Amino acid sequence: MRIGVHVRVGDGYRAAVEYARRLGCTAIQIFAGNPRSYRSSPIDSEGLDAFARLRAEAGVDPCVIHTSYLINLASEDPKIAGGSLRLLKYDLEVAAIGGIRYVNTHLGSYGKRDRGEGFDAACALLEAALAGISPGVYLVLENSAGAGSLCGGTLEELGRFVKAIDHPQLGVCLDTAHAWAAGYDIGSQSGVDAFVEEAAERIGLDRVHVFHFNDTEVPLGGNRDRHWHIGRGLIGIEGFRALAARPDLREKTAILETPGEEEDDARNMAAIRALFDDSAL
Repeated sequence: MRIGVHVRVGDGYRAAVEYARRLGCTAIQIFAGNPRSYRSSPIDSEGLDAFARLRAEAGVDPCVIHTSYLINLASEDPKIAGGSLRLLKYDLEVAAIGGIRYVNTHLGSYGKRDRGEGFDAACALLEAALAGISPGVYLVLENSAGAGSLCGGTLEELGRFVKAIDHPQLGVCLDTAHAWAAGYDIGSQSGVDAFVEEAAERIGLDRVHVFHFNDTEVPLGGNRDRHWHIGRGLIGIEGFRALAARPDLREKTAILETPGEEEDDARNMAAIRALFDDSAL
């Protein structure tokens, strides 16, 4: 499995790749712009070319772009829906120029609208984004913590999105903290096996391209999005050991989004790496 962390690019792409390499990453995740703004900067093609070269030289690939937190593809507000589509298309264009394989997005919230109507609206926007997608770029939909009217809180609903749109470059990212918060007990081998088998049935493991490895202190089924350090939360080290033991996940990419600074990232990366090293024995 290719494993990395979310890295800030504010100090430049070279610094981001060097940071990832120091931690022993073989993958990386970034924001392509301000994650809390609808405004996008002009695309820096030369910078993205250099970023691709640096990643290749360091062996830090694939790269994942995490889209803006403001994206809500199910909103009934035309301004929010239109702004969400523009942000998504921008990140897909950045990915195409920069040789970036994955663009990961949250789906948003249905709000007070009918869930079926919101589902259809989100599908229409996803289809519009995928209509111009470049070869080699994949759009992956991230599961939510399942609170209230959030989209994508279940494997069943994620599978419905994938099957309704039926585009070969559409896939899924499974966040462990969100899955736990949505009620999936992945703290043991049996729980992980059940989760992965349901994902295979509902979505298809060939469509699950990315994982977000995050522990959490939110109670099982608590429906809150709170990330914590690997092995120090309620999922616990056994849950991540069980994921590492699954041979059918070995070709996937995993990104850690745990809190803290470099010392914390290093500790979390070491914890995950140790589990994969043990499972290979």
